Amino acid sequence: MRITGGVHRSRPLHAPKGVSTRPTADRVREAMFSILESRHAVVGAKVLDLYAGTGALGLEAISRGAERATFVECSRTALGALRANVELLRVEAQVRVVAGLVERSLGLLAADGAFDFVLVDPPYALVRGGEAPVAVGEIVESGALAAEGIVVLEHGKEDASPLIRGLSLSDVRRYGDTLLAFYTGVPQSP
Repeated sequence: MRITGGVHRSRPLHAPKGVSTRPTADRVREAMFSILESRHAVVGAKVLDLYAGTGALGLEAISRGAERATFVECSRTALGALRANVELLRVEAQVRVVAGLVERSLGLLAADGAFDFVLVDPPYALVRGGEAPVAVGEIVESGALAAEGIVVLEHGKEDASPLIRGLSLSDVRRYGDTLLAFYTGVPQSP
């Protein structure tokens, strides 16, 4: 696993051993960021990486010009890899790591202000069971997503892209066994 673009391009990243953490494949991450960059969503952005695992998504964003990234992860082994990757790339000043469950981090995230984009790569069972879409909906409703913000949810090809409260599904792309669902905020009526 490596950074696929930007100032840290080709730098390897640490990943915990075993199958408890499933990092996004390099080619999927590269495709995701090509789409985000085509929408001018990366440079100078404030990024939220939920179910962050190794931090590969948020660190990719920083490498490609994002201003700041906040990572939320609850697994101790994944947090160890995430912190090692932040140190390896020397981006500590641009990063905040929240150790805990996504659904319990709402208050901390809302206090950070609005994020330009949110990257969501949960265990696929949390998408299928509805826990991840509900947590993302609560984050959006708290005001933690900027008005023009984008949410990208990664999930398995066997599951339909879920409805998320406060968001509109704008695009779905398939890469092998992985689907990337792109959401935008639903305009509020006056």
